[in-house]
Amino acid sequence: MQTPILGASYVARSVNAADNRLVNLFPEATADGGKTAGFFNRTPGLKFQQTIGTGPIRALWAHQTNGSDFYVVSGTEFYKVTGLTATPTKLGDVTGTGQVSIADNGTQIFLACNPDGFIYNEVTNVFAKITDPDFTGAVTVGYLDGYFVYNEPNSQKLWVTQLLDGTSVNPLDFASAEGSPDGLVAVNINHREAWLFGTDSVEVWYDAGLADFPLTQIQGAFNEIGCVAAFSIAKLDNALFWLGTDARGQGIVYRANGYTGVRVSTHAIEYAIAQYGNISDAVAYTYQQEGHAFYVLTFPTGNATWVYDVSTQSWHERAGWNTSLGQFTRHRSNCQCNFLGNTVVGDYENGNIYTLDLSVYADNGGIQKWLRSWRALPTGTNNLRRSSQHSLQLDCESGTGLNTGQGSDPEIMLRWSDDGGHTWSNEHLSKMGKIGQYYRRVFWRKLGMTLKLRDRVYEISQTDPVKAVIVGAEILISPTNA
Repeated sequence: MQTPILGASYVARSVNAADNRLVNLFPEATADGGKTAGFFNRTPGLKFQQTIGTGPIRALWAHQTNGSDFYVVSGTEFYKVTGLTATPTKLGDVTGTGQVSIADNGTQIFLACNPDGFIYNEVTNVFAKITDPDFTGAVTVGYLDGYFVYNEPNSQKLWVTQLLDGTSVNPLDFASAEGSPDGLVAVNINHREAWLFGTDSVEVWYDAGLADFPLTQIQGAFNEIGCVAAFSIAKLDNALFWLGTDARGQGIVYRANGYTGVRVSTHAIEYAIAQYGNISDAVAYTYQQEGHAFYVLTFPTGNATWVYDVSTQSWHERAGWNTSLGQFTRHRSNCQCNFLGNTVVGDYENGNIYTLDLSVYADNGGIQKWLRSWRALPTGTNNLRRSSQHSLQLDCESGTGLNTGQGSDPEIMLRWSDDGGHTWSNEHLSKMGKIGQYYRRVFWRKLGMTLKLRDRVYEISQTDPVKAVIVGAEILISPTNA
């Protein structure tokens, strides 16, 4: 019988109810005529490009009007890079330690380093700190109709710079987000509108061309859902995504639908988020690859990364692997930009920049482990009787081994739990075929009998740097009267 290996990641508060974990794999739906309704792909590996500064990489920015270069904030240094492996040019020094928000107006690049702001002029090649005495600091920054728009730290104030000049600020060019008496967390420009994210609310402003302050609130564009982490806000699929908070609680991921926030996280994701303690440091970026649109949300305190795929509306874990501790960690990527068709990401710990590459099955030459756990029997088929588990056969792409080294004779590891996912058996290995052995079956036999819970959770994983495509799985069991 078919076992329900396919699906999203969903580990419930009680693993006895659901223990379907999905790490470094993502589902893809197949069109009519496919062997199954979907399959698992391996997530992209990290292809090393170069090291820039000492890190961490706090921001990446690809110029919106000039695709021949991109910019990197590494630690307290700001660089211009003309190619993925080209020698970077240091432009100057910045302040702060956290994420950096960047926007450009075609000539100037504005860096918001909370609280300091910096401007790089691409025409004059001058990089300098904003010294205008009326500049009160910036947490996040965006560009709208010739103005840089930013929010002042620890306030309700929204500011605009002078037209086409980020170095100059009029002391009267500010307004307060007063739809709710909460603090302003971040500003994000979407569809030529300024979204003002507070701790308990979101309101949307537009450029009305007013004499005193050009922006004004759109009547009715008010949402009683705020944002808990300024850098969790990211654009994807013609909408904004963010990690929410309001007067009633926090830890739900929302997607904008019009001016309304729609929940996209699941109870399982929200339960995981609730375990992380501090979530105000969450950071997110988005990217598209082969038709999939991903929202990548990392929790530094929780040491975890979750990814939402818009195309399948499903979640999976994206993780690094700590070999010495034998456990998953947060993904190494900290920020992203698209440069000449490449998805470039920066390391959260050092100055490395990588590209996300679906044909690379390792993270900077190190292990990228994937894992899938799932309940063996389809919903409604477990009659609370013990069963003999004769065999498990994995339907996957075989013969993907490498010519030499690790992965030349790749293996998949299997273990199981008969107590709902609390404790696990030893690992059992099965070969998936040397290069060209496309006929190889991935098969495990004599898997024993289920115990008192009359239920079983299977888990497969792999550390070999080879292609992994999982189409399905089949188990052979015999029921008992016990």
